[in-house]
Amino acid sequence: MSETRSDGELLRAVAADGDRRAFEELYRRYAPWLTARLRGRCADPATVDDVVQETFLAVWRGTARYRHEGDVAGWLWRIGARRLVDALRGDGARGRLRQALARLRHRNEASAEERVLAGVEHGDLAGALTRLSPELRAVLQATVVDGLTTREAAVLLDIPPGTVKTRAQRARKQLREALA
Repeated sequence: MSETRSDGELLRAVAADGDRRAFEELYRRYAPWLTARLRGRCADPATVDDVVQETFLAVWRGTARYRHEGDVAGWLWRIGARRLVDALRGDGARGRLRQALARLRHRNEASAEERVLAGVEHGDLAGALTRLSPELRAVLQATVVDGLTTREAAVLLDIPPGTVKTRAQRARKQLREALA
């Protein structure tokens, strides 16, 4: 009968001894969760699978160092999310697609079709969300859609926790005003 080790114990065993069983246990615990979370950000399953593998490879090789502060899941999410951004910034077809989407995202005026579809699908909420600044939308994405804590969102977005709280409050206020 084996004793269940904590996430921190598993990470220490992987880092110190290259403990393969500890690594496998960590992978079993978090790979499905990380895959599901990343699929919420990227529709390409192959890219998500590659990013999950790269994330755990970084853990195995020790290039990603856990400071034994905070939640292991949040730490893995931060690594995975950054690797996903790197993958999506790649050259070739993916890079061209990213550029095309960026051009669409930064247009000043939504097309008539987009406005009609947004109104049909989401009512005023879609319009209110599109009027938020990218910084406020990013905080809402991390805290509401991804369900991260303030501290996890701060790590992911590379901003102080107080800034996450302020931006979340400002976003809620703007949404309330837009929907009133």
